[in-house]
This record gives sequence, C-alpha cells and structure tokens, in this order.
Amino acid sequence: MTLRPVTDEAERPAPVPTTPKSLRFVELSNAAMTALLDDDLARASAEAGVALTEYFLTDRAKWVWRYRIDQLASDPDSAGWLPQAVTAGPKGTVVGYAGFHGPPDEAGMVEIGYSVDPDHRRQGYARAMLAALLERTVTEARVRTARVTISPDNAASLATVSGFGFKEVGEQWDEEDGLELIFELRPDQAAAPQAVGHGSVGEGGHRPARR
Repeated sequence: MTLRPVTDEAERPAPVPTTPKSLRFVELSNAAMTALLDDDLARASAEAGVALTEYFLTDRAKWVWRYRIDQLASDPDSAGWLPQAVTAGPKGTVVGYAGFHGPPDEAGMVEIGYSVDPDHRRQGYARAMLAALLERTVTEARVRTARVTISPDNAASLATVSGFGFKEVGEQWDEEDGLELIFELRPDQAAAPQAVGHGSVGEGGHRPARR
C-alpha cells in the first residue's frame, strides 16, 4: 500500500524550495521506532538524536514504523534504505521522514517514499526530499530504476514527479487508497532539482506497494 499524497491548494504560494544539500537524513533505529509505537516521543527523540514531532505518532506514521520493524527483523540488509527522519536548516528542525521501501530488488528497482509534517508543507521540502533520494540512487551501482506511486487525482504530486523526469509506466490498485499511477525514472536521467518549480506535496508513496 502507499500513503496518498496530500495537497493544500488553498495555502499561500510556496517559497523557494529547499535544496537537497540543506537536508539531513537521520536513521531511526529499531529502538526509536519502538518508542514511537509506544507513544514515547521523548525516548524516541533521544534514540534518534533529534527532536521528533507529534507527526511521527500519527496512525499513518505508526503503520510505517510497525511495518519497518518487521521488515528489519526479516531482512537486516534493508537497514540504511528505510525511512529516516529529515531535518532542515541550521537548527536541525525535523520536517518529516523519507526513504526507500527497501534495498534494490532483483531488477535494480527502488521505490521512494516521503512525508512532510503539516507544519512544514508548502515550503519545498517534499521536492527537496525527493531530489536528495534521487541523488543517492545515482551513487548506488545496484539501482537501475527509481519508482513512485501516486493517486491520479493528486495534481500537485503529479507535477512534482514530472518535473524530475519521471514517466508513467502503468497503474495498480491499492486496497486502501484505490487506483495509483506508477512512475519510474532512470537515476542518471533525473532532471536537476533547481530546474523544477514549486510543489505542494505533503506525502508520496510511503506504504510499500505490492509487487
């Protein structure tokens, strides 16, 4: 399944997007995710080394942590690929979480997921997260294809991925979210982040798609 991307069309115009280099990805250990499932935000923040927000305790976020804990137990090699907390700015403010659904599969495909805290949406963070994750795929020799899945009625998220050069390659039916379009991109063909316009995406592709 995937989390349906969120848009806020009535919000104020987005400021200049944050660049990938201004973000920092902070790994969430098993202990940190377990603390989040226990609603212990202070302990989770101490484990992560950054001040996590209430957004990490939402039902959707907890679904992610529960799934990832099970994934790590069955596949320890997936560590380092899974969603991480994302901080921005000199104060290291936590703005959301992002990562991959797992390491590259047999065909070299990785699926990207990202989610921005509502308090930090419409500021270019979703675009910056996507750009940073794509930047990593370029450095990973095993990765041949990057994928995202998006609801067809999410205009803002569709605009975001098209700006990076993603191409629609098919569709799938998600039991929770309904129809989703599948977009893929060869990492070496990604458009430069600075060439992409503003976006208003809050979430994109963060529940594992069925393969």
